[in-house]
Amino acid sequence: MTMPDEPQPAPFAEAARLAWSFDAGRLARELIEVTRHSWQPQRIHAPGGGIGTATAIDWRVLPLRSPGGNPDRTDPGGPGPTDFAPTVWLERLPYLREIIGLIPAPLNAVRLMALGPSAVSHPHRDPKYALHRGFVRLHIPIVTHPGALLVLDGVEFCWQAGQFWYGDFSREHLVRNGGPSTRVHTVIDALLTRELVGLFPVAWQTALAEGDVLFNRLVQSVVTCSVALPYAAFLPRGFTDFDHDQSLDGPLQPIQVTATGGRLTLTTADRVFALTLVGAGEYRFAGWSEQRTLQLADDGIVLRVRHGRALKERYLPAKTAVQ
Repeated sequence: MTMPDEPQPAPFAEAARLAWSFDAGRLARELIEVTRHSWQPQRIHAPGGGIGTATAIDWRVLPLRSPGGNPDRTDPGGPGPTDFAPTVWLERLPYLREIIGLIPAPLNAVRLMALGPSAVSHPHRDPKYALHRGFVRLHIPIVTHPGALLVLDGVEFCWQAGQFWYGDFSREHLVRNGGPSTRVHTVIDALLTRELVGLFPVAWQTALAEGDVLFNRLVQSVVTCSVALPYAAFLPRGFTDFDHDQSLDGPLQPIQVTATGGRLTLTTADRVFALTLVGAGEYRFAGWSEQRTLQLADDGIVLRVRHGRALKERYLPAKTAVQ
């Protein structure tokens, strides 16, 4: 890896080039190992945890990390019953696997995304990938050309192969391939950590340290719980509704926390979520950031909702939380 020597963008601009760069030729040669078959169309992650319809343009995906390591999940995923895990395709890409393993942040989906010639997406926003939510989306171009552009908040970018970029995809953006060949990027969804910020330009590091952003803790998923399982509780419905921000509102719903398949899971009437430990008795939802956490204790449950540096809490006492 080498350090970029070109000027860096101003803090909180549309994008920032990160401090690593990679061997573009090696990445391109390795790509041959996974391009002997047709990739599947890109899909969105639908409200309620489902998988949406396929894109109508020539925009295809090979999942390298996905929910449960499913090699057919081309959507970015979200909170659900399993962790994100490597797929069989990542095993065929040892150099890219090494790169991904170095990123100092919890990772969600990692996908190779191929945009065909003449393909243009509709302008759209991905509001989840916002600094105040603790999510970032990173890119490593592998195959590109001058006609393959990302238009981010009205600014055109043509990131070069082997570079490492952050883009604020909560802003309006589109991708457009006006060239003769397919553009391929590695797209990495990560949780923002202080360790990851160390790869940003110095001016960004200062601004992020002082800004209204959410930093996640860099921890490992383990099965541990300080309360007896199964643990029955009541949560407001908004807390498990990830399509809306009124997380502490709504009528209470019964939930149960159990140890299932080697990890903790939280079950509602209609959904199951894996939980990831982030602190003493405090958990976030696997596939989500520390924007929402819950802390379990015998005498009750503490719900925490973060918006950048702002924190709201709601305590449900034992007579409500533990049955």
